[in-house]
Amino acid sequence: MRVLDSELMKSYARMAMDGFNQGWHERNGGNLSYRMKAEEVEALRDDFKEGEWRVIGWQKGDESAFPGLAGEYFMVSGSGKYFRNIELDPEANVCIIELNEEGNRYRIVWGLRNGGMPTSELPTHLANLEVLKARDPEMRVVYHCHPGNTIALTFVLPLDSRVFTREIFEMVTECAVVFPEGIGIVPWVICGGRQIGEMTAEIMKKQDVAVWAHHGAFCCGKDFDLAFGLMHTVEKSAEILVKVLSMSPSKLNTITPENFRELNAPFSIHINEDFLYERKSNKIGYVPE
Repeated sequence: MRVLDSELMKSYARMAMDGFNQGWHERNGGNLSYRMKAEEVEALRDDFKEGEWRVIGWQKGDESAFPGLAGEYFMVSGSGKYFRNIELDPEANVCIIELNEEGNRYRIVWGLRNGGMPTSELPTHLANLEVLKARDPEMRVVYHCHPGNTIALTFVLPLDSRVFTREIFEMVTECAVVFPEGIGIVPWVICGGRQIGEMTAEIMKKQDVAVWAHHGAFCCGKDFDLAFGLMHTVEKSAEILVKVLSMSPSKLNTITPENFRELNAPFSIHINEDFLYERKSNKIGYVPE
């Protein structure tokens, strides 16, 4: 089967366009990776070509290895490519890469028809996919985007996972159901480097969402729908919080810790108790003692 005719490519392109239509991918912002299933690789293998092996590194001269992903294949957005063009011409803007048996080299086996490289955030994606695979082998999607309301909140809320998560939780009841382990926060760090990649991977050991202060967000999922739906839920809640802040610095009504606990049994979840502290103030951004 040709890659262009596959359901995988169609689903990948749809998610890219969905993110662009939300306004999360200005210019060449954002990147998307997918760890392919063995049966998907076999179905598409006849369309692959063997490129040259390249070093995996966060910076020039840096070499990294991801042995937990050795021998696997990934569909990845291209460096400098625009999400708005993926649906129009996938083969020019997306690639499939293979990792070698040591997990320290990659080669392009399909895509980037006009030349180019995988996203500059490739090591960060691989670091997070390796952690996610160890946590749950069914986790396959890593997604980075620039959602405006979520980013705006990093300028006015404490960069504290407990506080940020609690404020997001209180805006939309479904948030605690969709991501009961909450949101991890990465303070401002230069993008594309080892530090931000490793800090995000540390969050992904337990959580599905990381917010990069003054930059964007990073999330994961078992498939494209779940990853996109997760980011959409966070950003919708952030939008509501921005609107609430525009009306008042505090809330007259809100969801209480006991209200949240009532969700656990009917939805078969366990909301992390770290986020269910008692508030002594309804001021937005309240930091517990």
